[in-house]
Amino acid sequence: MSPILLGGVLGGLFGLGLLVVVRRLPFLRKPTADDRISPYLRDLGGSEVFAGVVDSGSPFYAIVRLFGPSLRSGARRLERLLGGASSIRRRLARAGLERTVEEFRIEQLLWGTALFGAGLVVSLIAVSLGAGNPVGMLFFCALLGVLGVLARDTYLSTQVRNRERRLLAELPTVAELLALSVAAGEGPAAALDRVARSCRGELADELKRVLAETRAGETLVRALDGLADRTGLLALSRFADGLAVALERGTPLADVLRAQAGDIREAGRRELIESGARREVAMMVPVIFLVLPVTIAFAFYPGAVGIRLIAG
Repeated sequence: MSPILLGGVLGGLFGLGLLVVVRRLPFLRKPTADDRISPYLRDLGGSEVFAGVVDSGSPFYAIVRLFGPSLRSGARRLERLLGGASSIRRRLARAGLERTVEEFRIEQLLWGTALFGAGLVVSLIAVSLGAGNPVGMLFFCALLGVLGVLARDTYLSTQVRNRERRLLAELPTVAELLALSVAAGEGPAAALDRVARSCRGELADELKRVLAETRAGETLVRALDGLADRTGLLALSRFADGLAVALERGTPLADVLRAQAGDIREAGRRELIESGARREVAMMVPVIFLVLPVTIAFAFYPGAVGIRLIAG
């Protein structure tokens, strides 16, 4: 690395450190209302903003707590820049993540910072070897940081899809178990309790939440409506609506649950057939662009070589 570039890097780091120190001076930093009130609300619980981001046993917990004010400020700026808090809140609920929008924004900042740091290390190595332009490398690091922020949002959508897939896979079995419990003489709440205790999975956790809401004073119908609203799945909404209608109007619940299970299995079978048809079209891409050119080359290359030898 040239002395000018080394001096520029060291000067930039020194200036950044000096800026951080100056910004944290007591007479320049006014405490916010949250800073004044939070010591008196510490024992109430729920004030730990990093509980869902980093586990307290993780080695990164001290770093997150150390830079907590900066991360919260960055999360607020990122929220003002990107927006969409209601969409994120809805997707977090559909993914089954007990986190707030602020915690999700902090995760995005951490992902972006991690990729920015990795790009900075690669850029410094490339510049020291004389294989890159410093301005271009800085733009490359900034691009990696933005991609890290967007990658966390994309990963959240992937988590939502994976959880919805698991819910749809568990729903027919849970519906049939509920039908068996109701047919054996148990009431709807007791059947839900038995199935929730017997099963393991995402849908069983949702049923436990429904039962917890009913024990807290909510009616079973409203708790089932909340389940349908949280998941956002059409099949699960029909399942919850069918249970609610059967409870309100006195329809035989076992028959409704068996019909629901049959409809869900039939819908899964149709989706599987449609997915197979789409995959069949996708399988033609490597055949046309990889296998077919190689086959043509093997078929015509010996003839072309023979013609060339004859002509020579």
